[in-house]
Amino acid sequence: MSTPNPSQKRQLIDKANQRVLVITSLAAFIVIFCLVASKTLFGQLLYQNRIVQAKKTTLSQLKKDFSAAQNLETAYQAYISTPQNVIGGNPSGSGPNDGDNGKIVLDALPGQYDFPALATSLTKLLSGQGVKIQSISGTDDEVAQSEQAQTATPQPVPIPFQVSANGNYQAIVNTAKTFEASIRPIQVQTITLSGDDANLNLTLAAQTYYQPQKTFNLSTKVIK
Repeated sequence: MSTPNPSQKRQLIDKANQRVLVITSLAAFIVIFCLVASKTLFGQLLYQNRIVQAKKTTLSQLKKDFSAAQNLETAYQAYISTPQNVIGGNPSGSGPNDGDNGKIVLDALPGQYDFPALATSLTKLLSGQGVKIQSISGTDDEVAQSEQAQTATPQPVPIPFQVSANGNYQAIVNTAKTFEASIRPIQVQTITLSGDDANLNLTLAAQTYYQPQKTFNLSTKVIK
């Protein structure tokens, strides 16, 4: 068997070194690829876990909301189905004290600024008291009020108005009592009387209220 000469040995060593380099490079590539892939897969796993947890939380909240909505509907139906409303009227009647409790509540504290409707309500309220209505005035501020930002926790907003009426003493007394008995919250600020018992002039400045409708804000959340 012949012994390789130095030149052949060198070639064999170079080939061996190249083979080792290729194998080492390939092994390093595989290791790096596995590390990167493992990190990516681990990140995806964590992301999927966050999505699953968010879905579980949302589903749990939806179940609670659905149950609360059903309970609210049941309570509302019971509230409007009473044989007599909260002010002693007939739920199915058409008199000034009639109407179901839902209508009574909406009339007492409407959900929007509507001065023409208030003026009509005041006219109806005073028409049976034996007084002559001279004027019902106020500010029709519906446009400006409607532009106010809506909120999930609305508060009552005042609606100022003035009433001028004329009648005898008893009619004026009845008118004052009518404001006290109104289902709408009315805060009297000033009362001015002039004339005599047979012919009294009443000028009343007061304010009632409306409460903007509550808003329910639905939002989306990006899971990262």
